[in-house]
Amino acid sequence: MPSEFALINRYFKRPTPHSVLGVGDDGAILQPAAGCELVVSTDMLVAGTHFLPNTDPADLGWKVLAVNVSDMAAMGAQPKWALLAAALPAATESWIEKFASGFFACAEAFGIDVIGGDTTQGPRNFCVTIFGEVPAGAALLRSGARPGDEIWVSGAPGRAAQGLAHLQGQALLSEPALTDCLTALHRPQPRVALGLALRGLATAAIDVSDGLLADLGHILEQSGVAATLQLAVSPAPTFEEQCFLSGGDDYELIFTAPADRHAEVLVLGKTLSLSLSCLGQITAGNAAALTVLTLDGAPVTIARRGYDHFAS
Repeated sequence: MPSEFALINRYFKRPTPHSVLGVGDDGAILQPAAGCELVVSTDMLVAGTHFLPNTDPADLGWKVLAVNVSDMAAMGAQPKWALLAAALPAATESWIEKFASGFFACAEAFGIDVIGGDTTQGPRNFCVTIFGEVPAGAALLRSGARPGDEIWVSGAPGRAAQGLAHLQGQALLSEPALTDCLTALHRPQPRVALGLALRGLATAAIDVSDGLLADLGHILEQSGVAATLQLAVSPAPTFEEQCFLSGGDDYELIFTAPADRHAEVLVLGKTLSLSLSCLGQITAGNAAALTVLTLDGAPVTIARRGYDHFAS
């Protein structure tokens, strides 16, 4: 049975070209670029809560890092460094090797140095702390939305939730939707290029982790504003429409931008080959008040806004 340190050296110690010092000492040494601020975030993924126990380890490795990369994208930050803390029920090398392959595939895709972490025995869970750089004063915040701003979302939220529902036996998908939705669930694509391009254009941003309506609600609350959405959904949303509204786990970006920059946002979407959809408008009113209408102006019944870890 390999030791903890043998496992780290074998599967998690890689070159760290963007760091002064990486894995191997009691701490890493980082040197942010001149004129940049550090952006730091952390996320925990727990078996049975954030992923199914039989999830492919390579897919899980990708996702464990990708959800943290998405936080950097939402802040308009360039992800640079990450730490991984992992609890594993056993030192099963075949499982760990596959997990590490997915984790480092994501790190390489986004130019991230993995600079340290910790391992222990216990119920399977993972906690990543990620660091990114952003020019001083240029970070995207949740608190900048203003009345009159338009509300946008990237990609096609709801696919990951449909994939999860299929795996849990709550829905039955067929091809090609099945593969598309499972890919969205297991291999989310953080919108880093979009986040970087939104500096100076977006007034606020957040990633879709708990559900489109729930995460938009955080922008409304932090900005002290309300919103009206007009969407291609039914007054009583179908399963697919409810997944779009509140499914979460997509890691697309919701952002706000001044209405007079609508054309710039459309051009940006074409430049990035990424769908950017205008959902509605920020309005004055009670903080976090949210009105959802159909395209015909009928009110939409919202069963739930999104996921809450501690909701009963």
